Amino acid sequence: MASVETTRPETNVAIGPGLQQFRKNRLGMLGAALVTLITAIAIFAPLMIMHDPVRIMVGPRLADPSLHYLLGTDQLGRDTFSRIIMGSRIPLLVAFVSLGSSLAVGLVLGLIAGFGPRWLDNLLVLFFDTIRSFPGIIFALAMVALLGPSLASVILVIAITSMPIYARVVRTQTEALRSSEYVAAERSMGAGTTRILAVHVLPNVIGPLLILVSMDVPAVIAVEAGLSFLGMGVRPPTPDWGAILNDGFNYIDKAPWLVIAGGIPIVLATLGFTFLGEALREIFDPKLRKDL
Repeated sequence: MASVETTRPETNVAIGPGLQQFRKNRLGMLGAALVTLITAIAIFAPLMIMHDPVRIMVGPRLADPSLHYLLGTDQLGRDTFSRIIMGSRIPLLVAFVSLGSSLAVGLVLGLIAGFGPRWLDNLLVLFFDTIRSFPGIIFALAMVALLGPSLASVILVIAITSMPIYARVVRTQTEALRSSEYVAAERSMGAGTTRILAVHVLPNVIGPLLILVSMDVPAVIAVEAGLSFLGMGVRPPTPDWGAILNDGFNYIDKAPWLVIAGGIPIVLATLGFTFLGEALREIFDPKLRKDL
């Protein structure tokens, strides 16, 4: 009896060649270095600050940068350098919590839509399209206005608006793998749906999701900073890059270093995660891999 051979797609990039290609990507290495630096600053922020970032001091208001105040002080006499360092925690916290939760929910719903019955797939797609039909910034402003400005509101808004993107990507990948020969062979051997999804489908959808998440982090940081700039993000006196930008904009003629100090971390974080995402895309996408 002739045996039937099935071709199974490569689920993961080999670790060795993937690391070698990543090391050759200078922008990817730069992005990884920036992401590592910003993450380390956020983790060890209390050990790096020179002054209390929320302490109001009457004397040195809008003081110029000096050895005592590296980035000067704001309109309330608070040390800008310490506020920048402590403010790095808020954007990363919002990005990791919101994208992590939306990724988890989108992954589950995408697997259900791609591997479930057709009626359930149509219902979930309608749900995804309904959420995505609202303009992002308008939806964010409406939710924050309804729930009140807070860190939890920002996280909830970003998680809700990001979830359909991940869900649709997972759904598309799952539908393509559902009709593949090796999945049919697994079914014929008695493999259950849970095993097929966990062993054969999930490894093939993780790569594209990691790329999307790394590319979405800069957008999340920009949204969080924008809401805080408009006064609809975290509440004072919590240090935040967007709030520092807002303070600097109000006093740009007297203390331009506030705008510069608040804008540089956002630019560096955006470049770091963007370069890292591009490097991951080259590793996980076979069409872009240079070693093939």
